[in-house]
Amino acid sequence: MVRGRSGGHSLYRLAGRAVGKVVIQNRWVIIVALLAVAGLAMRAMPAMAQGEFETKAKWAILIDAATGSVLYEKEADALMPPASMSKLMTLAVIFQALRDGRLTMEDEFSVSEYAWRTGGAPSGGSAMFVPLHSSEKLSELLQGIAVQSGNDACIIIAEGMAGSEHAFADVMTEYARKIGLKYSTFRNATGLPHPDHVMTARELGKLAIHIIQEYPEYYHYFGQKEYRYRKHIFYNRNPLVYDGIGADGLKTGYIRDSGYGLTASAKQREQRLVVVVNGLKSKRERRAEAKKLLQWGFRSFVQWKLYDAGQTISDALVWGGTKRYVDLVGKGPVHILLPRTSSRKIKAQVIYDGPLKPPIKKGDQIAMLRVTAPNAAVNEIPLYAAEDIGEGSFYMKGLESLLHLAFGWVL
Repeated sequence: MVRGRSGGHSLYRLAGRAVGKVVIQNRWVIIVALLAVAGLAMRAMPAMAQGEFETKAKWAILIDAATGSVLYEKEADALMPPASMSKLMTLAVIFQALRDGRLTMEDEFSVSEYAWRTGGAPSGGSAMFVPLHSSEKLSELLQGIAVQSGNDACIIIAEGMAGSEHAFADVMTEYARKIGLKYSTFRNATGLPHPDHVMTARELGKLAIHIIQEYPEYYHYFGQKEYRYRKHIFYNRNPLVYDGIGADGLKTGYIRDSGYGLTASAKQREQRLVVVVNGLKSKRERRAEAKKLLQWGFRSFVQWKLYDAGQTISDALVWGGTKRYVDLVGKGPVHILLPRTSSRKIKAQVIYDGPLKPPIKKGDQIAMLRVTAPNAAVNEIPLYAAEDIGEGSFYMKGLESLLHLAFGWVL
């Protein structure tokens, strides 16, 4: 039998399930925890409660940043040209280099003829207009990308960091794989047309959330409404930062093959949503559809806290370790998102491939909490080891093997 517990409340052990009650926001919520499901493959879950909502965008997704819950999606896993929205990955690579100390804001980058012709004044595209053969500080170039979407600024940094734009694009793809973006592939630093430069709306949304959560010290650049550079005054190309709906980033995009797109984030009260739309016919339509999705999300869903930061959610079975169970916790407080009209009764499953084998390090992601409401609304929250578990003695491994052969995982 697999044992479990939920936030310190008593649970009744029933045929491999743990059933109990937890108090949330002064309401009783039934929790059913199904533990140690060996070899169960995780699969993408449907959007929570789309109802009759629709958008003109060809590709779209709306995600709650805190829970990762998908509130709406449309062709969200189809590969598409991301245009300048892929500059979010360009910036993520730069932010990582700043975090690691490989770059500083005072570093200067030279402007090659390739960067000037491909992305600068002669190109006819979005440019920061850095003069040919000049050099510029990283602090200026970052604003040129985040506010003005300067193609020249992207190429200048790419060449300075990796030697060529092509080599930098390989770094972008490598970074994407590292953070779990399986399908995004980059061929340049700008998002200019290339048949193999593709992303999905879902992965753009995940990248935006990654930047917001991983690099909060740099996120303010995306909400900067104005940037003055030499004789130029640039205004933020994200129209939602002017609309008073809590929008504070991230990035627009347009090429002929993709139409008009926008990856944006907005925060109202304590709730942050991220929207991606692409394949729209005009700037006006892009603005309207992104705004409509965000407003619908804020109006239709409410966030509930299940567990405090560091609170034990359940535990997972360990084979051959110094302990037979490892406690599971969330990364900070654990929230779920439910439609405002939803019943507060939910079912929660703790899912992992088990029994786990040591060594296990504190902070390792080893399970997933899947919370389902009666209307099929789904939240999936990563769970982490609360402690280190080392390898047990040879004697204990042998004993556990005998118990398993004789009785299954009963004790």
